[in-house]
Amino acid sequence: MAKSGLGCEPAVGSLTAARKREYKVSNRVHEGKRPLYAIAFNFIDARYYDIFATVGGNRVTVYRCLEGGLVAVLQAYVDEDKDESFYTLSWACDTDGTPFLVAGGSNGIIRVINAGTEKIHKSFVGHGDSVNEVRTQALKPSLVVSASKDESVRLWNLHTGICILIFAGAGGHRNEVLSVDFHPSDIYRIASCGMDNTVKIWSMKEFWTYVEKSFTWTDLPSKFPTKYVQFPVFIASVHSNYVDCTRWLGDFVLSKSVDNEIVLWEPKTKEQNPGEGAVDILQKYPVPECDIWFIKFSCDFHYNAAAIGNREGKIFIWELQSSPPVLIARLSHAQCKSPIRQTAMSFDGSTILTCCEDGSIWRWDTVS
Repeated sequence: MAKSGLGCEPAVGSLTAARKREYKVSNRVHEGKRPLYAIAFNFIDARYYDIFATVGGNRVTVYRCLEGGLVAVLQAYVDEDKDESFYTLSWACDTDGTPFLVAGGSNGIIRVINAGTEKIHKSFVGHGDSVNEVRTQALKPSLVVSASKDESVRLWNLHTGICILIFAGAGGHRNEVLSVDFHPSDIYRIASCGMDNTVKIWSMKEFWTYVEKSFTWTDLPSKFPTKYVQFPVFIASVHSNYVDCTRWLGDFVLSKSVDNEIVLWEPKTKEQNPGEGAVDILQKYPVPECDIWFIKFSCDFHYNAAAIGNREGKIFIWELQSSPPVLIARLSHAQCKSPIRQTAMSFDGSTILTCCEDGSIWRWDTVS
């Protein structure tokens, strides 16, 4: 288990907003009574940077951000399982560039929706319990990874429908996996975190031949030799409670727990002793009233800023490229009192979307 590194104390951000950026509410959309758990802009395809989607209940809805704060509904997918409750979504695409929406939730089945035809492209069955997060490999956007309550992480090929790798076993998570993310430039690495209070970093390097084989596989997906990755290359105990969101920031890691803060840290692995190493905790971004689990932060395309909501309906926007951390804005609205489950930042960070437990979507835009 990685120990926290000694040396300098982490830089802790002040909750007094530097007010570098002013935002105002430009729209509110109420989808219904179902909680909305996830919201995301499409950063996979430059043609669709103004498109976003939400999930709640058994429904996936696609919207477009228009000028003047307007929001247009483009399409909606309603799952055949009325009891499904989607918790997560991710934008992806086929090898020919066809845009996909990938959604997972309480029934453990991952739906791959063709956003062009609005029909199911594939359904992935494999997880033994609910799917808490799906993420897309930006370097190969027909690969997605999923995190599940069944204590495993799975790598899928959207083109062929194959489950390539399962990250679980002797060195795997010991409780629900709540979040997972691909490294932005090291195609072999992913990070995962969950209810066992740890963040684990995994490497696919020695299994990469199977990843490549999955693209040329012509037999039934069920006959593919799915491999188990049983041991992570690094295990970090940065938090003392559930860790429900993790994202890479270059080679650093941002992770958020129910202890009211996002932590930026550096994993220092020992190549000769996989799983061992040290953690340098660099910065802490306080988020008050964020002590319920399953609240996820988001970043703009270039990771200049991060936005996160809390259980009181407030939003905190932190600058990520400064030390000590700078709070860009602290947003609230008298009519937004419901927990914000996830935020979505536009490509340049000028628009912030939030999805709430009361079924509402809020749009905030910068004041020019």
